[in-house]
Amino acid sequence: MKKILTLFGLACLFCSGTLADEGMWTFNEFPSDQVKEKYGFTPDPEWLERVRLSSVRLAEGCSGSFVSPDGLVMTNHHCAHSCIEQLSTAEKDYVATGFYAKTPAGEVRCPEVEINQLTRITDVTARVSAATKGLKDKEYNDALKAEMSKIEKECAEGTDIRCDVVSLYHGGKYDLYRYKRFQDVRLVFAPEFAIAFFGGDPDNFMFPRYDLDIAFLRVYENNQPVRLKNYFKWSPEGVKNGDLTFVSGHPGGSSRLLTVAELEFERDFFLVKRQLYQAELRGLLTEFQNRGAEQKRYSNGLLFGIENSLKARRGMHERLLDKRFFAMKFAAEKAFRRNINSNPEWRKAYGGAWDAIAGAQGELKKIWAPLSYLENGRGFSSTLFQIARTLVRSAAELPKANEKRLREYADSNLPAVRQNLFSAAPIYDDLEIETLTFSLTKLREELGVDDPRVRKVLGTFSPRELAVSLIKGTKLRNVELRKSLFEGGQAAIEKSDDPMIVFARKIDTDARQIRTRYEDSIESVIKKNSELIARAQFAVYGTSLYPDATFTLRLTYGQVKGYKDARSGKEIQPLTRIAGAFERNTGRDPFALPTSWIKAKDRLDLNTPMNFCTTNDIIGGNSGSPVINRDAEIVGLVFDGNIESLGGEYGFDPAVNRAVAVHGSAIEETLKKIYHAERLVTELKSR
Repeated sequence: MKKILTLFGLACLFCSGTLADEGMWTFNEFPSDQVKEKYGFTPDPEWLERVRLSSVRLAEGCSGSFVSPDGLVMTNHHCAHSCIEQLSTAEKDYVATGFYAKTPAGEVRCPEVEINQLTRITDVTARVSAATKGLKDKEYNDALKAEMSKIEKECAEGTDIRCDVVSLYHGGKYDLYRYKRFQDVRLVFAPEFAIAFFGGDPDNFMFPRYDLDIAFLRVYENNQPVRLKNYFKWSPEGVKNGDLTFVSGHPGGSSRLLTVAELEFERDFFLVKRQLYQAELRGLLTEFQNRGAEQKRYSNGLLFGIENSLKARRGMHERLLDKRFFAMKFAAEKAFRRNINSNPEWRKAYGGAWDAIAGAQGELKKIWAPLSYLENGRGFSSTLFQIARTLVRSAAELPKANEKRLREYADSNLPAVRQNLFSAAPIYDDLEIETLTFSLTKLREELGVDDPRVRKVLGTFSPRELAVSLIKGTKLRNVELRKSLFEGGQAAIEKSDDPMIVFARKIDTDARQIRTRYEDSIESVIKKNSELIARAQFAVYGTSLYPDATFTLRLTYGQVKGYKDARSGKEIQPLTRIAGAFERNTGRDPFALPTSWIKAKDRLDLNTPMNFCTTNDIIGGNSGSPVINRDAEIVGLVFDGNIESLGGEYGFDPAVNRAVAVHGSAIEETLKKIYHAERLVTELKSR
């Protein structure tokens, strides 16, 4: 068996006498022998294929799983929150009251949800490498993107197929991921927000927990539920302390293979800027919610996302500020570079890569503000603006050859572009005005009042005056108007006098210029030299490393296990019980149990396991991932990690990093005795 190396910096920082449950492994490189060595179970190719085909990705940045042969999908409430909120009205607030379709006819289509099922993985490294061989900087980057777009177009045989060329090991390897795409996704069940996010922000990323963060969706084709061969069956026993567990999901992104220079950029610059921005936006949204119940209803999802991200970024930042951790990262890189430089051939091929990336980080810092605020949209926080930009750029990009377009407008991405562009989800003017005012104010603050691009954006308006003018003046709420502008192409866009379209046109040149500068002189350097470092790692360590997360399907293994809280020194037990939710109930948000729970208390088995934690290696994007046992049966549903796991962005500490999940027994108990969802329980338990 190959030695499995930790990615704490290619050196074991938290070594123990046994193999750590570390690694977000691709399905085509899963270390089955390591699982056998530690747990006595070998996931064979048939088992791995069944798990892969039973797992799904939500394009919103979450994971899920098929849990019945009739296209039923289990995920988190917070992953389905946008759908639940978009289907709600002032009269029927499904976020507050919950939702249950008692009959198939009651299942309601989500306006924007797309679900992907990974059907095939193909190694395309040789083809990509051939297309970029001998190239550097802009030429390298252009050739790389063009070849990726060509491969994706060849793979996608129809709009129901999605193909993504995925960069692994930061360019050391390229795989083609072929997905079955589902865009007719309907809401089946969701509990009340009060229990899905019981404890609110104070309890977020904490353990013990008492959340029922679940939702059930269903995928349809031709107006009928999809029939499936592969899906996860429900475990009749659930899990207990010490049991082997697997998590199959889509971790969004990790930074364990970054260079020290890149980590310093994140620690000293990016994370500081990000937290300040989000902290201010959190305050604005908190105040906005005080305007009334309706404002609170339709801004709740946005505030939840900001609070969740802010807390996560704070945990990541604390890990990078840990002097011991960073010193180990530095020492590991130094030792690795010394190893490379000791070999003349390696030194010539790879030795300059780290310094090149460090130089690119310095250049990135110089253009970060205009890149973030003009091109990446931070200065224009508005759904209506994003619609306008998509229309303006679609008109400019779609006439080009597929490989010449901006990557987000490549043929493989167009079904998702259309679904979001033509969504009938409600848009709220007062919230749009507040967020756009805030972001325009921050744009002026970061770029400076004398910046010519700021003067072009604002003219003689104040940020609020401009926001009000744009939001009140645009007609882009009308989906039919959006369709006519999209279908009319460049001529329709140039002719349009809609103020938001005019605004998006006006700023597009400046935004594109800063993007071009980034891609040609910074991104290209980082990509090319990260590829060289990856090849150096392969030369020294072989292929026993797992790649950083890329929002692609990964499988992790671990066990149900508690840990010692570093702050209190208390031993944390790995399972909580439903009784604990009632003990924690105060009747006041965020610790107020729903009325349905209070009324059902006497019917419930309060000793039923509620939440549990495991040693599985997860990160953001794993929300909604199934927790399964060695028989590939559902035993739980990942919805969070503990506070210690936030540093898992940069390295895994097996002593305290924990995934947090809803126990399968709690899902079954509450569906039956609180929500009377007999149709759903029967479908889940049907074998």
